[in-house]
Amino acid sequence: MTLYINPGRRSLRRRMMEEMMRDWDEDYSPNLTFPIDVIADKDSFTIKALLPGVQPDDLEINIVNELVTISGELKVNREESENYLLAECPSGRFHRVLTLPTPLDSSKVQAELENGILTVVVPKAEEAKPRTIKVTQK
Repeated sequence: MTLYINPGRRSLRRRMMEEMMRDWDEDYSPNLTFPIDVIADKDSFTIKALLPGVQPDDLEINIVNELVTISGELKVNREESENYLLAECPSGRFHRVLTLPTPLDSSKVQAELENGILTVVVPKAEEAKPRTIKVTQK
């Protein structure tokens, strides 16, 4: 059995798909998500986020009370003149909010981006750190 596909029909389908894609809103971009690990110790939280391709200048980290917000943009340079058959590399803006269990000290946060891994060390606020209370006898 021989299967014959009319080449004119294939190009018609391709043109229809291109027209549909062209009608989408120019600002449309899929939601970008990225995996995060959060490690807690007695004095701080360490957040590790996998952000391959993101540059430090394209990242923003905000800390308010117990909330840590990581946002930014992943830029992929695609030539519009190129005829992409497949373009799966993600690009666009991303935003992630984490709620940690204790108040944070935003004045002592350290952040670095190395080999696509963002590491943010967020100290706990002094009032949130465990304390040992000395009991005296009367």
